Amino acid sequence: MVDLSSFDVVVAGGGPAGVGAAVAAARKGAKTLLLERYGFLGGVGAHGMGMPINQMRPNDRSRGAIHDLVIDHVLSYGQEAGRLVGHALVCNVEYLKPALFDLLDAVGCTYLLHSRIVDATVEDGRLVGVVIAAKEGLVRVAAKVFVDATGDADLAHFAGAETMKGREGDGFLSPMTLCCLIANVDVDGARAYEERDGGCHDLISRARSDYPLLPESMHFELGPFPLRNCLLINHAGTKLHGVLDATDREQMTEAETFSRRQAIQMVAALREQGGPAFRNVQLAAAGAQVGVRETRRVKGLYILTEDDAKTGRRFDDAIAWRSGMLDIGFVRFEEMKVHDVPYRSLLPETLDNLLVAGRCISATHVGASAGKSMGNCMATGHAAGLAAAMSASAGCTPRELDVRGLQQALAQDGVDLRRHDTSA
Repeated sequence: MVDLSSFDVVVAGGGPAGVGAAVAAARKGAKTLLLERYGFLGGVGAHGMGMPINQMRPNDRSRGAIHDLVIDHVLSYGQEAGRLVGHALVCNVEYLKPALFDLLDAVGCTYLLHSRIVDATVEDGRLVGVVIAAKEGLVRVAAKVFVDATGDADLAHFAGAETMKGREGDGFLSPMTLCCLIANVDVDGARAYEERDGGCHDLISRARSDYPLLPESMHFELGPFPLRNCLLINHAGTKLHGVLDATDREQMTEAETFSRRQAIQMVAALREQGGPAFRNVQLAAAGAQVGVRETRRVKGLYILTEDDAKTGRRFDDAIAWRSGMLDIGFVRFEEMKVHDVPYRSLLPETLDNLLVAGRCISATHVGASAGKSMGNCMATGHAAGLAAAMSASAGCTPRELDVRGLQQALAQDGVDLRRHDTSA
């Protein structure tokens, strides 16, 4: 039985950021526990049904030991498991899931699945424990330092840290998307169809009278790898349905029910009006939950902005960098520059003993969308996990940690904070 009172570092959330944090902390020698609410790890990398895990190796350069370990453990399962395509790791998610278990086992990190964060214990402004809902009931977990990699800033929220949500001024939240796999497709024909009609707009406009839940646009990914006759549909999801908040259980229920009915209508429309490439198309699978792009973000000591992303901002306390595109899912998609993430954006403004990583770091609505690619989230997780381990070892809070020492530890892990270029 796991002793839940003896950990140096507890990481909440087992997506790319949480895996990055847990592996980094364990490799640094911290006794580390990773808590995940699902029965698998990988976050949207797993329930995204094979969505490319972007920004894992930009410009064919290593981002450091953690990214390399994830790539290596997936590829160790062979050609059917995954491959690098440009900057992205593209994989069959059923290989990704055990590969992440293998990685955590290899570095000596304890992990517990089916463990959802539901409360926190704070003493004198310091986070000292979390409460998880498990089959046994409510279970308390103690540690010296914590990392919130839940995506929704659940741990920070329950601990009373100040958070932000949505677009400044009107609270707009990026749409949610239930990714799904379609099978029995003529992959080459489908890709040619999309090239002629980017986003399948013509098909959608013709079919909407019969299928009113169709999204604004659809794009196909994958094929012929990892599944030879399958395509992943990534689409505008709930955009036309209105703004929904994934931290509200009633609105999340609405998003889930709408999205699963929407998937049925997308496949039916493709079969009826998509031409020969989709004549025999079938819905093969959909994600364990709808994909959430934006909810709470922690208000930190520094708030990353759109200007930081567009100008390629550098910081003296940089602990990671973010590359790719400024992407507010199917709302805005434009170029940005590689830009730093300061350590201050991982530290809540008013709560000690907690670091944040992934899409809930301190940023504006647009600033957050500039860094939500999974490889970028893993990079902030790497930094947060190292910082947590070093703080636990030194007996200090993350706020008191010497950032220069953290930067040196990241360099030893192969992270190049100098950055080779400023292009996206």
